[in-house]
Amino acid sequence: MDTRVPPLPMDPGFAADLRRRGSDPKKAERVFARVMSYTHHALPDPPASADANLCALLPHDAVDRLSRLPDLLLANIVSRVPIKEAARTAALSRRWRGVWRSTPLVLVDSQVLPAGTEVTRAHARRVTSAVSAVFAAHPGPFRCVHLTSSCMEDFHGLLARWLQILADKGIQELVLVNRPWPLDLVLPATFLGMTTLTRLYLGLWKFPDTAAVPRATCFPNLRELGLCVVVIESRDLDFILDRSPVLEKLCVQGNLFKLSLRLVSQSLRCLQFIGCFVDEIAVVHAPSLERLIHSLGWTRDGVCTKVKIGHAPKLHSFGYLDPAIHVLEVGNIVIKAGTNATPSTMVPSVKILALEFRCGARNDVKMIPAILRCFPNVETLHIMSRETDQSSSKPNPKFWNECGTIECIRSRIKMLVFYAYRGDRSELAFIKFFLGSALVLKKIAIVLANNVFSSKEEADSKMMPLRTMKRANDDSKMLVTGRNPDGGNIWSFKRGSDFSLVDPFEGC
Repeated sequence: MDTRVPPLPMDPGFAADLRRRGSDPKKAERVFARVMSYTHHALPDPPASADANLCALLPHDAVDRLSRLPDLLLANIVSRVPIKEAARTAALSRRWRGVWRSTPLVLVDSQVLPAGTEVTRAHARRVTSAVSAVFAAHPGPFRCVHLTSSCMEDFHGLLARWLQILADKGIQELVLVNRPWPLDLVLPATFLGMTTLTRLYLGLWKFPDTAAVPRATCFPNLRELGLCVVVIESRDLDFILDRSPVLEKLCVQGNLFKLSLRLVSQSLRCLQFIGCFVDEIAVVHAPSLERLIHSLGWTRDGVCTKVKIGHAPKLHSFGYLDPAIHVLEVGNIVIKAGTNATPSTMVPSVKILALEFRCGARNDVKMIPAILRCFPNVETLHIMSRETDQSSSKPNPKFWNECGTIECIRSRIKMLVFYAYRGDRSELAFIKFFLGSALVLKKIAIVLANNVFSSKEEADSKMMPLRTMKRANDDSKMLVTGRNPDGGNIWSFKRGSDFSLVDPFEGC
């Protein structure tokens, strides 16, 4: 279900300030419209469907069968329809009068306006007024509230009162997104008192300073936390982690400022950084951690992100590790080209590994054997092939022939997925080495790069060398597809944190 809401037009005063600084307000609006689309893509879907209609009578049937259902089922139905429809059920009959007020509240403010309504500041204020009326009318508890369309900057005092109401009425799931002007709007610290929260997603806010927050502050029930384009200091992120004893999923997307994380958590199972500027991710003590995902990462001034894996005995899925922007450290040993594999440099628990590198860049390629030797039990390998910059030094054509045996390729990997295949010689060299070494390989999937091949004939000609390559396992199968990732799934937290999916990278 698409619940994405475009940002409001920029405040005239803020636009004038940008012009004084030499910036184009229209360009800034376009940039943040794109940022908001990424943010809303990362948010969880609301439980109430915008398309749901409540009808007690079937066509040509005068018997109201819906009202005969038990109270528990009626409450379940009311919780799945838009808030306007849910509140109106009180007018259906005496039987329905108390159902909405006795049902834990589900409110999605983007469903207050009719579908397709162009959002203006006047409309956003109407939504804000409607939300206030609902909060006042419903006695609680509040099961799930999504606030993504209200006019936050005009009602900052009201927002603090809303958050207090949510805390008082036992909010369980909260999604709170700024629209996003102004960019430095500080989230009221009131939300830190929401002890009943199980799921919290924040978007386009400045996180409050936790230095003066009482040490007794705690999120005893919080299991899932998403921070989307939130300005937050490392110490504040540490504060939240330290006070969330049952947190299982942490997702950080679009962080624009340098962030470091020192992870010490007994409960965390999934950690995702998507499109962030991260100085260091240090997994110090995380006995429950199963997934570590850092994709679309970026750096400044050539400073790489250090990824340190300490105590993480259940770590099963790890990626996208990119030697151009990551420095891998296992235990206390920094992995470099030529690092010898020893028990202290291995992470034997990882079964699914995702790498991102340029097959035609010498500095990238020479790191790959050392990295792969750190993960001796990998069974599924995802490779995201990136286009090589013209200024990059080329690898030695004989590199793969001379790099020696890589044990996980020889005896463990059963599945290789190679994304963004262009048919370059450097790509062919790697795949040739892989196929010639992989004794237990069952399947290799080649995903063609977008907008590279001008015709099917050209694509077929680039695939021909792959089909004739010698394979160590003649029974392995090759699948070729033109579907290539466009960033959608990579930007989505849903797939990475969905434990019903064995492979969080599949289809990304």
